[in-house]
Amino acid sequence: MKKRRKKVNMLEGNLLENVILFALPVIASGIMQLLFNAIDMVVVGKYSGNASMAAVSSTGALINLVTNMFIGLSIGTSVTVAKRIGAGDNKKVTLAVHTSITVALVAGVVLTVFGVLFSRPLLVMMKSPDDVIDLSSLYLKVYFTGMLATMVYNFGSAVLRAKGDTKKPLYALTVAGILNALLNLFFVITLKMDVAGVGLASSISSYVSAGMIIYALVHETDPVKLNLRKLSIDKESLIDIAKVGIPSGIQGTVFSLSNVVIQSSVNEFGKITMAGNGAAASIEGFVYNAMNAFYQTCMTFTSQNLGAGKVKRIKKILATCQLCVIVTGLIAGLGAYAAGDFLLGLYSDDPAVIAAGFDRMYYVGRIYFICGIMDVFVGALRGMGASVGPMIVALLGACAFRLVWIATYFQAHHTINNLYISYPLSWIITGFVHFLTFLFVYRRACKRVNNESL
Repeated sequence: MKKRRKKVNMLEGNLLENVILFALPVIASGIMQLLFNAIDMVVVGKYSGNASMAAVSSTGALINLVTNMFIGLSIGTSVTVAKRIGAGDNKKVTLAVHTSITVALVAGVVLTVFGVLFSRPLLVMMKSPDDVIDLSSLYLKVYFTGMLATMVYNFGSAVLRAKGDTKKPLYALTVAGILNALLNLFFVITLKMDVAGVGLASSISSYVSAGMIIYALVHETDPVKLNLRKLSIDKESLIDIAKVGIPSGIQGTVFSLSNVVIQSSVNEFGKITMAGNGAAASIEGFVYNAMNAFYQTCMTFTSQNLGAGKVKRIKKILATCQLCVIVTGLIAGLGAYAAGDFLLGLYSDDPAVIAAGFDRMYYVGRIYFICGIMDVFVGALRGMGASVGPMIVALLGACAFRLVWIATYFQAHHTINNLYISYPLSWIITGFVHFLTFLFVYRRACKRVNNESL
């Protein structure tokens, strides 16, 4: 007989082993999700040229700006469902699940309409060059037709991960990723659809992944089971989700706003720099998602343990996740930089584009682990229900700092490298303040749990 695969136990057992068991499928899922955009860039870069590659690569910051408020709500879903599972409140778990999927459907419709209507005006505000803006606008409009599916996938995956199931989201993205690659090649090479083809491939693939997630939830046998006829919004669940989700969404939105400003500054250097920056950012995205898995792990483990009253275990969770994120960030970041010629060459054959990509990787990719440390602190804070504090710290320490940097030092020393250096400086400042915030919130959580046990 085959030995059954070990399930993730967030409340007891070997913590490092359970953290890794939880995180590995999340890492793989993040990689598959990133492949959507990376494959888009590789295909257009190889078969449509630098202008098309710049058009696709320069839209990431804008997409994040538009979607991050609702992605933040999916973080609220993960925390709320995990905490209720830890507390053993099955009825409230079910209410939170149905509320989350309903919110996802509404958010998807809103984002689709907004993206299709306002893509070009937003690109104009970002100073998108004349030889790129038409292609960027077309790509965005087609891409946003898949936003309903993107929201459903993210909220549905948050529910599954809250109960410790990180494999089903991975399976869904694996199937969708393979389909995305095949459709990209067909639409761009065979049908000559250029950026519209890669956008359409991403949209169709997103609906496949969303459908698989809904199928998984409908066929669950525990409190996270979804009944499509019972979709509705429970006021208490929505409030709990919003308490964590809205500050997370605001933080993500303003972070994206600062990245839009940075992208606007990158755009001033022309399409070669835009293409190189986009290729390097795409590669770094894989490093970030590998690290972000430990942010999600820390947040989910912390939420379940807080719900179960095991507050003293939270420090061990944080230390374990920090160790994992540092090791992952160093190996992935330095490895990507060492293989930069090969990796950047996958996106473009132009030596100038590759050189421009190396500029970014030198200042950002090599030391990306600092960003991972910062994010894991945020995961612990959100897992304990503290979301407003991390939001304020991030807005001041990262976003405001970058905007001030661009308005002052960068304007006085107008080089692309002086723009990139704002990233690591903002991570160091913000990460340190998050550490101090964690100490305060943890002590408060200990006191609250001790008072409740009296």
